[in-house]
Amino acid sequence: MSGAVSWAETGELPAARFFHVGEQLTYEISWMNITAGTAVMAVRDAGMDGERPVAKLVTTAQSSPFVTKFFPVDNRIESIVDPATLLPEHLNFRRREGKKKEDFEYTFHQKEGRITVVKGGTTETLEMPTGTQDVISCLYYARSTLSFQPGSSLTMNVYYDKKNRKLDVQVEEIETVSGPWGEVETVRVLVIMPFQGLFLNQGNIRVWFTNDDRRIPIRMKAKVIIGSIVADLVSGWPVSSPAQ
Repeated sequence: MSGAVSWAETGELPAARFFHVGEQLTYEISWMNITAGTAVMAVRDAGMDGERPVAKLVTTAQSSPFVTKFFPVDNRIESIVDPATLLPEHLNFRRREGKKKEDFEYTFHQKEGRITVVKGGTTETLEMPTGTQDVISCLYYARSTLSFQPGSSLTMNVYYDKKNRKLDVQVEEIETVSGPWGEVETVRVLVIMPFQGLFLNQGNIRVWFTNDDRRIPIRMKAKVIIGSIVADLVSGWPVSSPAQ
């Protein structure tokens, strides 16, 4: 349409009040006071699907040189989402953890309540509830829609490993935390995990979001087989909105 300004030019996502195209958050992952690796979460321009804009959520996790010697990790997930609904449309997961190597691909047919899974050389179409999230989009969805009042909660369906799983998110309390960013007022959120996440967690994950107009996840913490693993933001915040 003549004179129209695309979302890619402004960087503004129609429904994403708390993040924008170009956001890139880098985390240092530590385990038992050892630097275990690095994770990066980025929001990128995925162009247009006809007249409809789409965005790409890219998350990577890589082990540090020391950890790589005994347990290499090199994961990459790309999720195409509809910015208007924050629902996923397509996901690619390249997973490399220790001796485990697998690639899989999901295509979400949200209106039909179905998902096409390509894994291990086989393709199958399975049932799923409409409004289903993937392992990456669920964080951005919660970040954008969850009330930050302590006691608030959110339940969503997440499709992972050929199963529909209920994921519960609970707002615990307002908490001031210290880290590479200094002292920041945050909202501590508990994510009750029905599956193993990107950081080999064996249970629930706690996420600390900045209590401001960006809602940046500056810390994530989860239990693993021995001890806990912590991801602290080291680059990407504070993040300013794109120029209007």
